[in-house]
Amino acid sequence: MIDTADDNPPPVQQPLGQGRRAQPTLVSIVVPVFNEAPNVGPLIEAVEAALDAQPYEILFVDDGSTDGTLSEIEKHAVRDERICAVVLSRNFGHQHALAAGLRCARGDVAVTMDGDLQHPPTLIPTLIAHWRDGANIVHTRRADTDDLPGFKRLTSRAFYRVFGWLSDVPLEPGMADFRLLDRRVVDELNRMQDGRLFLRALLRWMGYRSATVPFTPDPRHAGRSKYTPRKMFRLATDGTLAFSTVPLRIGLLIGVVTAALSFLELLFVVIAWLMGRTVPGWASTVGIVAFLFGVLFILLGIQGQYILRLYEQARARPPFIIERIVRRSGERE
Repeated sequence: MIDTADDNPPPVQQPLGQGRRAQPTLVSIVVPVFNEAPNVGPLIEAVEAALDAQPYEILFVDDGSTDGTLSEIEKHAVRDERICAVVLSRNFGHQHALAAGLRCARGDVAVTMDGDLQHPPTLIPTLIAHWRDGANIVHTRRADTDDLPGFKRLTSRAFYRVFGWLSDVPLEPGMADFRLLDRRVVDELNRMQDGRLFLRALLRWMGYRSATVPFTPDPRHAGRSKYTPRKMFRLATDGTLAFSTVPLRIGLLIGVVTAALSFLELLFVVIAWLMGRTVPGWASTVGIVAFLFGVLFILLGIQGQYILRLYEQARARPPFIIERIVRRSGERE
């Protein structure tokens, strides 16, 4: 058939709600994967053990894998109609792979999680319980473990601190892309056309009643993390520019301050000339000119980044392209 379309700490925040929702008729689990072939089978087994009798589907979004990940997914799809492969035409990145999976999700709720088993499937029933209590978005917050590299720990904390200073959207340190979304939230996300996604901030910006659940990540089952420092830097830059205009306002402030300093320097030169004093040397002049040009290029660079995003929006290119969807019996669209 082809379709187009262990123990965890208690929750931090208990959502308020009137009544209790019924158990979801279908849970869609969206898992973006890029060269994660050894993790596909163990993740399926872990989800099956965690959800037991709860109806679910797992949508593996293959983000341009080259190691046989898609073949591994199709092998399981032949035997289990709950397994689906959403195949992108190329690598579009983690955030857009998540968006592609949400576009194809059919459940009352959707759970997004990584494919390396660091996001524990055993926590999914807890997320569902919070949804039943009235939360439309159930976030998770990752606790740092001893094996987390010092560089990643430092850069992560620095990003959340800088993002909180620059943006009006609050983000807690350790926020992860492991979350549950109500159907209404998924539909709203699918209607949005954003060239560069940063779902953690976008979902906070959307509002809705929410809860936050802390968790301790499990060790990666196999392979290595695909989030290189370059990708992390790009994600941080995209998120900051998408949810803050503070850099532009800072640019204006810097421009005013440097213009005032330049005027004072010019005033000093004129007074010295009127008093018949020789302005000594050229090093100070060259230094000031170089400094001002450096500031100018920094400001132009900041403005260029915002203009680039406006240009990308004006082109109206899709943020991702789904090449085909594979459901049940290995058949392909």
